[in-house]
Amino acid sequence: MTTAPLRLGISRCLLGDEVRFDGGHKRDNFLTDVFGRYVEWVPVCPEVEAGLGTPREAMRLVGDPQHPRLLTIKSGKDHTRALEELTTNRLEELGDLDLSGYVFKRGSPSCGIERVRVYTEHGMPSRSGAGIFARAFVEQFPLIPVEEEGRLCDAPLRENFIERVFCYRRYQDLLQNGVTRQAVVRFHTIHKYLLLSHSQQHYQALGQLVGQAEHHRPKELAVKYGELFMKTLAVKATVRKHANVLQHIVGYFKDQLGAPAKAELLGVIGDYHRGLTPLIVPLTLIKHYVQIFDVQYVRDQVYLNPHPKELMLRNHV
Repeated sequence: MTTAPLRLGISRCLLGDEVRFDGGHKRDNFLTDVFGRYVEWVPVCPEVEAGLGTPREAMRLVGDPQHPRLLTIKSGKDHTRALEELTTNRLEELGDLDLSGYVFKRGSPSCGIERVRVYTEHGMPSRSGAGIFARAFVEQFPLIPVEEEGRLCDAPLRENFIERVFCYRRYQDLLQNGVTRQAVVRFHTIHKYLLLSHSQQHYQALGQLVGQAEHHRPKELAVKYGELFMKTLAVKATVRKHANVLQHIVGYFKDQLGAPAKAELLGVIGDYHRGLTPLIVPLTLIKHYVQIFDVQYVRDQVYLNPHPKELMLRNHV
């Protein structure tokens, strides 16, 4: 599916390492035992790597949510500079590792992506901040898919994140394999239905970009494409959008189907649209017919197999 390792950063405590402030961990079984079979994890604990030790006094963010300080709760010791220095050095190292994604620890003053508690000088909290390390990571690597482990309990969010991870890896491969205009057009072609399941408007904008490929140098074209490509995949895919995509795909072989088979297939898509079956049901039937009728254009579509079937992500959306 990809030509290079699927390497992701991860908050170290999520792998079961006892690096939390209380000496404990937050091992996530899905990440370690299921997704971990397809991933080369790069574990990071900014607080430990900044020399703050384990166990350590609990800390929180204080002050301006955009530029908070990291203070210990009881003693008020300021560890902001240590964490910021570690962050600068660590991000430089991570930049050399070709990461395809990152899973952060929810709510952490160093690793939370959003809604992290930030306290005023008088001790009043608001969920308006982001962890110091996580904020810097997102700013430095805006295209890399990121997510918090807590949100991965939600099936659609989990499927979307992992889909984006595999798509970003394919985009990285595109950049690293001697990018040409033709390669970008081909990349766009095989992602057509996946992109349409997220946003028709964004797909059309991408189509306009590749339609004017000759006006851009290959690398410039690929960079512009990648920015909009990842933005498109971040748009929520819905049941209605998926149903429309399925109907489009059926158009490639509906005339080859007998009346009973066509009625069955359209009925299965209708059941999915009404929430009676998960996406995997109509997809499985469609893939069956794509193989039978040898519809190469559809068979090549990433939409049919955006991630390993063993993850069973589309069994729950």
